[in-house]
Amino acid sequence: LAVGWGSRMDAAWAPSPGSCELVQSIMDCTGRWLSSIPGNLRGDTEELFLDDNTIQVLGNASLLLYPQLWHLSLTRNRLELIEPGAFLSSQGLQVLSLTDNLLFTNYSLTAAALSILPALRTLDLAGNQLTEDMVSVLVLNLSSLESLSVARNIIMRLDSSIFTNLTQLLELNLEKNYIFEIDNAFEGLQRLQRLNIAYNYLPCLVGFSLTQLRVLNVSNNIIEWFLTLESDDLFELEVLDLSHNRLLFFPVLPRQSKLHSLLLQDNRMSFYQRLPNGTSLANVTVQFLIIDGNSTNITTVRLWDDLCHSNLSSLHLLDMSQNQVWGLPDDFLTQMPSLTHLKLNQNCMEAFHLSEEDPLAMLTELDLSQNQLVELGVKVGTGDILPNLQLFNLSTNRLQVLPPGIFTRTRKITTLDLSRNRVDLCPQSREAESAPCVDIRGVETLTHLSLAGCGLQGLGGRPFQGTSLMHLDLSDNRQVLSGDLGWLQDLVLTLQVLSLRNTSLSSTAVDFSALNSLVCLDLSGNSLAAFPSSLGTLRLRSLDLRDNCLPALPPDVAWVPLGRSLRELYLSRNPYNCCTLGWWDALQQAEGLHVPDGQEVTCSHGSRALSPGTLPEPILQSCRWQTADLALLYLVLALPTCLTLLVAFVVIFLMLKEKLLKMVKTRCGVSSPY
Repeated sequence: LAVGWGSRMDAAWAPSPGSCELVQSIMDCTGRWLSSIPGNLRGDTEELFLDDNTIQVLGNASLLLYPQLWHLSLTRNRLELIEPGAFLSSQGLQVLSLTDNLLFTNYSLTAAALSILPALRTLDLAGNQLTEDMVSVLVLNLSSLESLSVARNIIMRLDSSIFTNLTQLLELNLEKNYIFEIDNAFEGLQRLQRLNIAYNYLPCLVGFSLTQLRVLNVSNNIIEWFLTLESDDLFELEVLDLSHNRLLFFPVLPRQSKLHSLLLQDNRMSFYQRLPNGTSLANVTVQFLIIDGNSTNITTVRLWDDLCHSNLSSLHLLDMSQNQVWGLPDDFLTQMPSLTHLKLNQNCMEAFHLSEEDPLAMLTELDLSQNQLVELGVKVGTGDILPNLQLFNLSTNRLQVLPPGIFTRTRKITTLDLSRNRVDLCPQSREAESAPCVDIRGVETLTHLSLAGCGLQGLGGRPFQGTSLMHLDLSDNRQVLSGDLGWLQDLVLTLQVLSLRNTSLSSTAVDFSALNSLVCLDLSGNSLAAFPSSLGTLRLRSLDLRDNCLPALPPDVAWVPLGRSLRELYLSRNPYNCCTLGWWDALQQAEGLHVPDGQEVTCSHGSRALSPGTLPEPILQSCRWQTADLALLYLVLALPTCLTLLVAFVVIFLMLKEKLLKMVKTRCGVSSPY
C-alpha cells in the first residue's frame, strides 16, 4: 500500500522539463527566469503559471502546443506585446492574469489578441499603466467577461463608452487609480454586482442608481456627499463602504434596499438636528443643484429627517467611528431593529442613553470608546436592556459612575472595557464609601474585564464576587495593589489572564500560588528586585517580566513546574548581572520555551551592557574570580606559605641536628654511647 501510494504521489507532483513543476494538470513555472513560454511542457496542461519571469512578447506560436489551457497567469513579467494570433489555439481560455506588466506599450495589438477569446471570464490588467482610452480598446470585444480588474493604472475619468459591451460583467475592480469623475460609466452593466472604486479621487457620488449592485466600495476617496437617486425601486445593495472619506452628512441611502453593512469610519460626519448649544435646525433645508448635461435639477433635502428615510431594517453592522458625532438624532436607531454591531468610537459624544424600549434587541457589540462621555443614561424599567449585548467598550471616556444594575439587565455580556475612566469598583473602602462606584458583582456571564488606567486605589471587599472572570486587566493603576489582596480569592478557579503591568509592584510577598488556573501573567513595568517565589508552582504559558529591577532569575527556574510549562517568557530591560547567568543558560536549553525579546536582553558588567549569549572571554574570566568560593580562595593563597615554612623548618632542623641532640642529652643526663 505504501509503495502504491508513493508512486501515485510521484505522478501527481513530479519535476518536468524546463525546471517547471507539475501538479496533476497544473504547470507551475513561477520565478524560472524564462524569457518565453517553454515548448516542452505536457500537452494536456490546463493551468499554466508563468509569474515572476522576464517574458516580453507572447508570440503567435507560444501556446500552440497547449490547446486544453483554460487558466494562464503571466503576472510580474515584462510583457509589452501579445501578438494577434497568440490565442488562436487557446479558444477555451477562461482566466487570464496579466498583472504588473507593460501592456500600455502595444495595447492595440494586445486588444486584437484578446478579442478572439470567446470563453474568457476573468481578466486582470492591474498595474499596466493604462489610461481609460487604452482600457476601452482592450475590453471592447470581451462581452463574455464576468470579472475585470484594472486596478493600479492611470485611469482618470470614466464615461459611458468605456465598458459598453461588458453586458455579462459581475465584478469590476478600479481601485488605486486617479479617477475624479464618473459619467454614466456603469449604466449598461446590468448584471454588475461588485464594484470597487477605493483609493481614487472622487469628490462626491450623486444620483446613485445601480439597483442591481450588491457590494460597493468607494472608501479612501475624498467624497463629501453620497446621494441616492430618489426612487421606490428595490436596491440589491448589501454592503456599502464609504470609510476614509470626507463625508459631511450621513449618506442619503436608497429607500428600499437589502443593506446589512454600512461602513462610515473616518469621515467628518455630524448631525445637526440640535446643535451642542441647544439651537434647533429642524426646519432648515439644504438644496442640491445637480447639472446633468443640458438639464438642471434641484433637490431639496431636510438632512435630519430625510437622511434616514430609507428602510434600514436589515442593517446588521453600522460603523460610524472616527467622525465628529456629538449626538444621535431622535429615533435614529429605531430604524435598525436588526443591528448587531454598532461602532461609535472616536467621536465627540458626551452622553448616550439606553432604554428597554430601544429596538436594539439584537445588538451584540457596542463600542463607545474614545469619546467624551460623562453620562451613560438608562431609562428605569423592569425589563432587560440590550438583552443580547456581549461586548461593551466604554474605554477612554470621562465616566465616573454607571447606572446601578445596568449589567444585571444585560444578561449575555461577556466583555466589558472600562479602562481609562475614573471609576471605582463596589464595594469601596470605608474612606471612599461616599464616592460613586461601578458594581459588577453577580454578573455571571462576564469573562473579560479591563480596568486599565482607572486610578484604582486598593480594591476593598470582594468586588468580583459572583463573576467568572477569565481575563482581568488592572494595568496602569499604580496603587491597586495597596492594602488587602483578598479580592483575588473570588478569581482562584476561573482567572486565566492577569495583567498587573505598571502597578508599582515591588514586593515578592504577593502570593500568586492560589491562582492555579492562571496561564498568562503580565508583571512588566514594575519595580521587582527579586523573582516572586510563589510563581514557581504555577503552570503559566506566558510570563512578562520586562522593565523591572531583576538582577537574576532563580538558577532552577527552568526545572520547576513554571519553567516546564512556560512557552513565552519576556525578559528585556532588566539590570541582569553578567556574572550570574546560570539561569539564562538553563532557559536556552529548556524545551519548547521561547524568549521573543531575547535579542534585547542585556546584562551589566561594570558600566558595560552586554548580550548574555556572547560574553567576551575577559568578562568570563573576571566573573570566575568574582564568583569563586572565598574559603577555597583563601586556602589556595595560604597553602604556598605553609609549604615554604615547613621546608624552612626541616632544613634548619637538619642543619642543627647534632647540636640539638647533644644539648638534649646533656640536659637529660644520659651517658654518651662513645
